[in-house]
Amino acid sequence: MVSSSLPPTSERQDLILRRALAERVVKIKDLAAALGVHEMTVRRDLDALAEQGFLERVHGGARLLEKASEELSHQLRVAKNTGAKAAIAQAALGLIQDGDVVAFDASTTALALVRILHARQVTALVSSLDAANALAASGVPFVVVGGNFHAPARSFVGGFFMEMMSRLHPDKVFFSAKAFSPDTGFTDPHLPEVGAKQSLIRAGGTRVALIDSSKFGRRALATVATLDQIDTLVTDAPAPESVRAALDTADIQLILTQEDQ
Repeated sequence: MVSSSLPPTSERQDLILRRALAERVVKIKDLAAALGVHEMTVRRDLDALAEQGFLERVHGGARLLEKASEELSHQLRVAKNTGAKAAIAQAALGLIQDGDVVAFDASTTALALVRILHARQVTALVSSLDAANALAASGVPFVVVGGNFHAPARSFVGGFFMEMMSRLHPDKVFFSAKAFSPDTGFTDPHLPEVGAKQSLIRAGGTRVALIDSSKFGRRALATVATLDQIDTLVTDAPAPESVRAALDTADIQLILTQEDQ
């Protein structure tokens, strides 16, 4: 039975696109059942997404267009956990003082901090096109550290980037990762980004990890940083006891965005 309370079109289409990213080809019947809507509603959504250039309509469903895959993946990543990212960014802003030179990785959590950086008188180092655009719009002085363009993250990576970072010495570095556990440290599945993050962290005076609580206890392919390389961790909710114990042992400052913690 179809629910009388339909998800908003934007939310429904977001779910369709996430499924298309995972499965490449999506079927109308499957989507209707998963979303609890009529098949005609799904057809309209697929037609709209096809008009936007994300999907190609095929018999009984739609197929993700290859040229749209990387851009779509980035857009959905930016839109994920926006509330937690905004709270983490606001808490991390308190660590930045006027006159600092601050560096940011290409993560969407760091981007949330970049977008409110105009509240401080600083100079920024960035490797992300989105961060550069945000800083240009807000009038914050910045330097783009270049290299090979990595389309999935809209960032610069590679040997040239790492060489440039070895010559730079920002006061504070802010980065994120896909996962964190005491055993493996901060980890990420994208190897080009791992190298860029590592060089950024090595360059920083104070190293700050911006990690939302959904990433605790998880692991990804490669280690970005171990606990002994980090000074502060900012997160949006209380960490598991094993994580808190590991942070205490490593003498890492833990900042929670929740006021009642």
